[in-house]
Amino acid sequence: MKYLVLSIMISLLLSLNSCFSKNNYHNDSSAKKENHQINIENANIKKNATLDIPENVMNKTKQSNAIRTVSHPDVMTVLVNKKYFLPKNYVPKDLVYPNVSFIFKEKLEKRKMRKEAAIALKKLFAGAQKDHIYLSGVSGYRSYATQKVLFNRYVKEDGYVNARKYSALPGSSEHQSGLAIDVSSSTGKCAATSCFANTKEAKWLDKNSSNYGFIIRYPKGKEQITGYKYEPWHIRYVGVTTAKQIKKRNLTLEEYLNVYPVSK
Repeated sequence: MKYLVLSIMISLLLSLNSCFSKNNYHNDSSAKKENHQINIENANIKKNATLDIPENVMNKTKQSNAIRTVSHPDVMTVLVNKKYFLPKNYVPKDLVYPNVSFIFKEKLEKRKMRKEAAIALKKLFAGAQKDHIYLSGVSGYRSYATQKVLFNRYVKEDGYVNARKYSALPGSSEHQSGLAIDVSSSTGKCAATSCFANTKEAKWLDKNSSNYGFIIRYPKGKEQITGYKYEPWHIRYVGVTTAKQIKKRNLTLEEYLNVYPVSK
């Protein structure tokens, strides 16, 4: 009889312990799902099957409280990077087609820029031509949806970590602001590739773009601040006064605005 009672007590204890473990597992699982959802909302990106962002990356973002949505996206000096996102539905109201040459003929969305930037770009191209430098546009405005497609393609090709070194998450691309454009020579040779750095067009842009209100947005040696590799073809309109100050002091837009480096 004694052994029977003891056996029953042991069975009860094991049963209670099992229930407790299951409850704990359920609570931990729910917490992880909740945290994951919070992280996605903080990044201004809805969870979906076509945008694969590793959970550990999003957790890191949440812990550092790094990502914010800019509240005044129309400002000419708006900061857009890996920490500062544009609203998902943001489309500049003053997009126009700059009266400059592009390496393609179709009137696609990537020919567009905001009006003030488009006027400045025309002046920049004309100034370059006077110095016997012939430029063409490669890619200007890019919508949130387009950036999403591009980023996902790069992830499939190079993996998430490598894609993040040169491509922006949807919402964090300067192209969506309508103030940035990739440029190349009129032939399109070395367009948006590393060999562009050695061209006369790249050297002219580095020296003269600030006179027209543009900066080299991702300069060489500043990768730890901008979060992106050197892109001599990517110019960003900020206005002549600001561009000249940034050029003279050898700053990035982050440094000029006194914002913490992207990589920290």
